Amino acid sequence: MSQRATRILSLAAAFAAASLLWVATPAAAAEDMEKLYAELADPDSADWQRAQADILREWSKSGSAAMDLLLKRGQDAMEAGDLEAAIEHLTALTDHAPDFAEGWNARATAYYLAGQFGPSLADIRRTLALNPRHFGALSGLGTILSESGEPKEAMEAYRAALALNPHQDNVRQALERLEQDAEGVEI
Repeated sequence: MSQRATRILSLAAAFAAASLLWVATPAAAAEDMEKLYAELADPDSADWQRAQADILREWSKSGSAAMDLLLKRGQDAMEAGDLEAAIEHLTALTDHAPDFAEGWNARATAYYLAGQFGPSLADIRRTLALNPRHFGALSGLGTILSESGEPKEAMEAYRAALALNPHQDNVRQALERLEQDAEGVEI
């Protein structure tokens, strides 16, 4: 066999091995995420805060440094109270990375803070279509529905959020308030 043919075969073997690693990595990551989701959903989990932090960290990874930077800039603008800039950064993010759920969720938050419930709801829908386990989007949905005078729908959203992450005290308290209000209305 020629030296060139040997080199081509070794490159092909290296490529095949790399391909197998690439295929195995997302599957392993998916298994890791399943474990994190299960740990977070356990109301008796002692290590739920780590699981939540790991999930949030994974959700914030777009796979592109440029898109991650747009997310960071949008979040920083929100924290600074510059909602117009936040929406601009996050709109650029959703335009360039339409399958990145966290971009839609961040923009939903910016729209909500700007008092734009319609666009916020649209972005929450998109977030949940891409990531049905997004407990933050579900709790945001509950908040908007509650503030919009839709208590039954808000309670459903809060319950769904708590099923995924029962450690959200603010969501539990909001649900309890709505349930108490509903009990007071019944005759």
